[in-house]
Amino acid sequence: MNSVPKFPFPSNEPEMDFGAGTQAAQQLAATLSQREIVDIPAVIGGKRIYSDVVDEVCAPHDHQRVIARIHRPSEAQVGEAIANSLSVARDWANLPFASRATILHRAADIVASRLRIKINAATMLGQSKTIDQAEPDSACELIDFLRFNAYNAQRIYAEQPLSVPTAANRADWRPLEGFVYAVSPFNFTAIGANLTTAPALMGNVVLWKPSEKSALANFIFYEALEEAGLPAGVINFVPGNPEITTRAALSSPHMAGIHFTGSSAVFQSLWRHVGTHIESYRSMPRLVGETGGKDFVLAHPSADVDALSIALIRGAFEYQGQKCSAASRAYIPASLWPRVRAQLQERLSVLTVGDVADPKTFMGAVISKASFDKLDRRLAEAREDSQVTIIAGGKTWSEPGYFVAPTVLEVSNPRHALMQDELFGPVLTIFVYDDNAWTDTLRLIDETSPYALTGSIFCNDRFALHAAEDALANAAGNLYINDKPTGAMIGQQPFGGMRGSGTNDKAGSWMNLMRWTSPRVIKETYLPTRDWRFGG
Repeated sequence: MNSVPKFPFPSNEPEMDFGAGTQAAQQLAATLSQREIVDIPAVIGGKRIYSDVVDEVCAPHDHQRVIARIHRPSEAQVGEAIANSLSVARDWANLPFASRATILHRAADIVASRLRIKINAATMLGQSKTIDQAEPDSACELIDFLRFNAYNAQRIYAEQPLSVPTAANRADWRPLEGFVYAVSPFNFTAIGANLTTAPALMGNVVLWKPSEKSALANFIFYEALEEAGLPAGVINFVPGNPEITTRAALSSPHMAGIHFTGSSAVFQSLWRHVGTHIESYRSMPRLVGETGGKDFVLAHPSADVDALSIALIRGAFEYQGQKCSAASRAYIPASLWPRVRAQLQERLSVLTVGDVADPKTFMGAVISKASFDKLDRRLAEAREDSQVTIIAGGKTWSEPGYFVAPTVLEVSNPRHALMQDELFGPVLTIFVYDDNAWTDTLRLIDETSPYALTGSIFCNDRFALHAAEDALANAAGNLYINDKPTGAMIGQQPFGGMRGSGTNDKAGSWMNLMRWTSPRVIKETYLPTRDWRFGG
């Protein structure tokens, strides 16, 4: 009963080779060609709940292809899910940490082996990712979250106060009192895994509302958790209407925390509601959110043009720019701009946009009609704006899917709305600055956007680089030097930003896990004093 395994420091999960002719590529193609429509239920206390309120999920790159039907739970059923979680909360909290961690390790191995092709294919179809984008997400990062969180939780539990000859002191790392509401986004399957299992690993029970577009891949992962031995009710899967589900969660006095990834506006509305109703909760809820970004790339005149151009393409247009870390605004010195512009135009002219099942495709479709309509409108406005020059792209088409060409815009006004607003699509806006305006440009970057998630600096001048790191200290939670601002790795670059980009609690690290525990410190005195007088 006293044995506790020591989990080793994990390695990042290597990417599987899906190159032409490989067995993995053949299996993936076969899975993608299947036309099965999956019914996705709510799962409450281990029971699958199918309802009469059903929404179809279509592939964004082929919106005639239905891939799943989501059975929406009612508000009353969401309430039942909360009650069910609370009924198993004490048993789950009392389960030894090693048992909880083992479930995550088993789930990681299940995904890494038997479910790898299936969850990748679901991510490709539901979220319009190429395999080059799906494999690092729904396989590698998801697996890394599970393994690294288990290792980092072990570090937290091992952190204990000093005992002295006269007394034993210990920290009891308790879960929060109540349930955690996990709201996961469409763009990364792995994020849903982390938002739910990180609090659960620390002994919390969780209400999980996945995004509609990622629900299929998220449900496959949920089934992996069940197979790995997750007890019924610890994480209840409720793919409900966002407004209804959130209302039920936030109206419960037992809501102890929110683990959220999504838009800044939605997270701010959740925060506002909690703050306004703070007296209704049994404890002060923990609010952890990773939200929007208007991520920058800054080039110094000493920058390597070839490396910079590739980073702009990869950073801005991988997964259609639908990463919160995607390069969205860039500041290029006038001396480098002609060469950078030529390279962007040349490479983007041959970049393939289309069906993600085709291995030659670089970009799929944007996630929804609402996203497409917003981007289409902003590009139409840009074409009529005297302050904007279209350098590449600018085209959109809505059949067979919601496609937006990779677009580069140059603005003459560095504070143009295109340099401030998060578009969440394949649009990169560039401001060309005078080579002698390095210091002014640093100030401009820091002041222009309300976000502070990621940024990158291309510079081979160490004095200029040091000045930039100092001036942009609060402009990004993750800063990259001579690299694109995307692609953070679990265990290597803990991820998160501040200002309008969230609470900067660094997903995949011990810093995030600390938010899901409420320590109790216990002192046990060996021989209590027997004299009330001092010095007695």
